[in-house]
Formats: sequence, C-alpha cells, structure tokens
Amino acid sequence: MTSNISINNKVAIRKAGIKDAKRIAVLADQLGYSVSDCQLKERLTKISNNDSHIIHVATLKNDDVIGWAHTHTVESILMPTCILLGLVVDRDYRHQGIGRLLMQEVENWALSSGYENVLLRSNIKRKEAHVFYEKIGYSNIKQSITFQKVLSREL
Repeated sequence: MTSNISINNKVAIRKAGIKDAKRIAVLADQLGYSVSDCQLKERLTKISNNDSHIIHVATLKNDDVIGWAHTHTVESILMPTCILLGLVVDRDYRHQGIGRLLMQEVENWALSSGYENVLLRSNIKRKEAHVFYEKIGYSNIKQSITFQKVLSREL
C-alpha cells in the first residue's frame, strides 16, 4: 500500500522501480555505500517480487528521486517486526520533512502488513540521524556491537 504523500505538492512518495536504480545508487554513495547502477538494478530485480521487502522513493514533480527508504519484514520467533534497512535523503534536500514523509510511509506499510513496530539501526557516528529518529518518536532501546564475517566460496 503506497500512497502519494506530498509536501506542498512538491514531493511524492511511491514504490521504487528498476528505473530508479541510478539515483538510489547515487544516494547510497552519500551514506558511504558504494554500489554500481548494475549491482543496484540486479538487487532491485531480485527483491521486486518479494513481499517482505519494499523500497519507497521520494520524488520531485519531475520524478527525480531525492530520497529512499528500504524496509524488510522479519518473521522472528522472538519479535516479528519491520526493519528499516536504509534511509537517505539527498543532502541538498535534507531538513525539509522528506525523511519524515518516508518514515511515515514505512510505518503505514508496516501497520498495513500486520506489524506493530519498526526497528532500525544507525551507525554510532551518525549523530544527526539519531536526533532525527528521536525527533520522530523512535527510542534507543539498546547498544550493541555488530560482527561480520566475509564469506568466501574458496576452500
């Protein structure tokens, strides 16, 4: 369920499509995540038919993408939830309510999908993001350390 929310009829929120891959990649780079257009198209295609994922984009009247939010539902035995996997608003459009619109759409999607909460993680260095999330009603519920292991198919 995606609605066309707008701020002063300048910004609309809609579901992302493959055509948005290039701008999504540019915005991901603003967060420090380098991904090629080709990689992003491949990933968007892979998840496009997976109802547990949704990517919303914020667009201007000319359909230029100026922000996106990627959400995923998780059927955990501990706490079934929606997890925000990424949120970015173009640095030239921040502090205009666009992130808030994207998060409202994420929350609406979560509720309409039968979930009662949205969980997100934010890098400890992203102090401005922390202020934003707290301002829109999110609480820091715990501190944790993230571990990763890069897997190799070679033996």
